Amino acid sequence: MKGTGKHTIVILVYVDDILLTGPDLMLLEEVKVKLQQAFKMKDLGELKYFLGIEFARSQQGILMHQRKHTLELISELGLGAAKPAVTPIEANTKLTTKDYDEHTSMHNTTDDELLLDPSKYQRLLG
Repeated sequence: MKGTGKHTIVILVYVDDILLTGPDLMLLEEVKVKLQQAFKMKDLGELKYFLGIEFARSQQGILMHQRKHTLELISELGLGAAKPAVTPIEANTKLTTKDYDEHTSMHNTTDDELLLDPSKYQRLLG
């Protein structure tokens, strides 16, 4: 962060991506020039995409979303034909582990199969 007392510029760095933001355009330009003197940098202009998050500006403000990431995930996991739901699971569903079911002899009451690859489920939750 760099501040002049009146305004503050925030610099976000992740590996080789840099995001500069702040309310003072003159101060932003000053910081950019100093960074370009010290590092090889390319100014990509107005922020549209950063770390998987898309940004869209309007009169109402800035909208941040991950639509592209979500569509890629849906396609990659073969969920394009899935129907939308308000909640992803029935209300009041009791969830237990396979070990618990076997211990309490409940394993005869369910035909649940273990996930062969839990990473797909984990990616959806992530």
